[in-house]
Amino acid sequence: MTTELIYVYCLLNTQPVLHETMKIRSLKSIVIGDFNVIVKYVSSREFSEENFKRNLSDIEWLEKNAREHVEVINLLMDQNTAIPFKFGTIFNTEDSLIKFITDYSDSLFENFHHIEAREEWSVKIYCDRKSLSQQIDELSEDTASLEKQIMASSPGKAFLLRRKKSELVENEMDRICKSYGQNYYDEFRKLSVSTNLNNLLPKEFTGREDTMILNAAFLVNKTKVNDFRNTVDTLRIKDGNSGFFIETTGPWPPFSFIYIKENL
Repeated sequence: MTTELIYVYCLLNTQPVLHETMKIRSLKSIVIGDFNVIVKYVSSREFSEENFKRNLSDIEWLEKNAREHVEVINLLMDQNTAIPFKFGTIFNTEDSLIKFITDYSDSLFENFHHIEAREEWSVKIYCDRKSLSQQIDELSEDTASLEKQIMASSPGKAFLLRRKKSELVENEMDRICKSYGQNYYDEFRKLSVSTNLNNLLPKEFTGREDTMILNAAFLVNKTKVNDFRNTVDTLRIKDGNSGFFIETTGPWPPFSFIYIKENL
């Protein structure tokens, strides 16, 4: 026997207009108190806890359903403020969904106030260390000074100093990457109301040859989005030749800035 479960996409504080594509996906809006909950009834064969965990290992299934989850929320965000729920949020019954909304109503109101008229933007900064190393003497006084000593030294001493410089270059690149990452973060933070730092991702995950030095999310007022984008363009022009690359994506549902706590 197949049991229907309630899959939750997001929560709205206004009555939504469901797009035709959303109707095709059989989405519904359930009114609970002051909120409109966007849901779809799904089969336990696919979305029970056990079956959902198994399906997560199916890359094709995961990509298809995770993409749809974000697409639905983005469509609704065009004309509504939306609190996004994590992919795979399931309630067994409407009563359990009502209880959740009731228990967390105060916090939900606070979150709506926090994200209203704001967008989440993701910023990832990468450094091509090979390119950076080729310009290190222009960016580091220490390596530039050591290079002058090498040029003025005998062959034997120069050999030893080059070994010393090789180690210094690695340390200086680490320092410069950290400094640039902090500077980028500070520039974008000025244009944001909230920020969230994420873990740096290894090359095996990013699929890139360069090294990630910043991975952050920024909550930006819609009136500041153009300034945010212009800052990205300015920094790309300024630092692109030094081996730094800025990747920005958005607007995203504000997953990084939703903090729900139970009513006191």
